[in-house]
Amino acid sequence: MDELPPDTIEMDMPEVLSEEDMIALLARLKKEHRAIDREIKAMIETGVTDMLKIKRMKKIKLAMKDKITFIENQITPDIIA
Repeated sequence: MDELPPDTIEMDMPEVLSEEDMIALLARLKKEHRAIDREIKAMIETGVTDMLKIKRMKKIKLAMKDKITFIENQITPDIIA
């Protein structure tokens, strides 16, 4: 996985998603998050010294994690009892 798909970098979420769409998007984001994590680990283990690319990938991974958390909170909101 040399280059990240364009939709990985810019994933603007539509205003209104059904719960099924949110669950599908969540699954896709988690899968891509894991793939980026594996690629980062492989680059580090093989001694790739392109630290700029690794740093950029980590930022993308963090942004994806934020979106994953946001969607999870939309699906199962906190209930204060």
